[in-house]
Amino acid sequence: MIAQYGWTDRLARAFAPHARDGHVPGRVVVQQRNGYLLATDRGEVRAKVSGRLRHEAGEEGAPAVGDWVALSPDPGQRTATIHAVLPRRTAFVRRAAHSAATVQVIAANIDVAFVVASLNADLNARRIERYLAAAWQSGARPVVVLTKADLCEDPGAEAERIADLAGDCPVIAVSARRGEGLDALRAGLGSGETCVLIGSSGAGKSTLVNALLGQERMATAEIRQGDDKGRHTTSHRELVLLPGGGLIIDTPGMREVGLIGEDDGVAAVFDDVEALVAACRFSDCGHGGEPGCAVRAALDSGALTADRWDHFRKLELELSAAADKTEAARKDAERRVHKAWRAGKKADRDSG
Repeated sequence: MIAQYGWTDRLARAFAPHARDGHVPGRVVVQQRNGYLLATDRGEVRAKVSGRLRHEAGEEGAPAVGDWVALSPDPGQRTATIHAVLPRRTAFVRRAAHSAATVQVIAANIDVAFVVASLNADLNARRIERYLAAAWQSGARPVVVLTKADLCEDPGAEAERIADLAGDCPVIAVSARRGEGLDALRAGLGSGETCVLIGSSGAGKSTLVNALLGQERMATAEIRQGDDKGRHTTSHRELVLLPGGGLIIDTPGMREVGLIGEDDGVAAVFDDVEALVAACRFSDCGHGGEPGCAVRAALDSGALTADRWDHFRKLELELSAAADKTEAARKDAERRVHKAWRAGKKADRDSG
């Protein structure tokens, strides 16, 4: 069964030490607050994380949808305990809501990231840029999917506009209602490959999953009247097998995606802007009134729009702030460890 879910010889080699401990492999297909549903060679089982793994892994190391795990099953109860998470090839992450220094994994071991946006009045190029940057950071190959093409007067023109900012990423306009563009999506997802859908609430992700499945499996909702924005319908993350042999993960809608780590994702989305910055006469150019500023020249000529430049700077500042928070959290942890060490040494002296 796990072969259907992307199990490979590489994974089998990585799993060998866990097999010697008597554990069996499984893939997380559903993640909910009270536990997980795993696909195994013995069928689907419900599982919880062992106390040791929960203590050692933290939020970033905790199992997520798409993860391969080592588990010990209880056949009589059709339950299992997860003891370890295999190394991830790729991961889509975000900052935890309760802590800027904590990272949460949204989906793991993904090959393709469908960046989903709706061709209605809520279509936002800046938001697509943000999702594209996050998709590149995940390690997956992004594809922009423009849904609800039947609600747009000229979906081809809108797709061309988005393609101008998407770089080398494919941009596909689809209509789940009419079945348009679905074959192009299926062609981009090979057998055993895993895709994740990311995008705002109401972008049509669950409707798209239903169309690719050929059945009404995911709950959907109409967009709100008045502002063309959607209501959140997916309440949990779930990995689903597609008829063509691929796999797809639907995720709860996220209006804001935080960028984490290196700036590779931003550089991939804004390669044209990066080239302009590199072409400035001075390496420390502030892109204001300095002579030989390639950015200012592009802005003045219209080759670079003010919106795109402002969004590039915003995301760069966000990355810098995230790095500062991570470094501050690291130093704070070091201070706590050192303080505890000094307290221990003092206690030893006092007792001696």
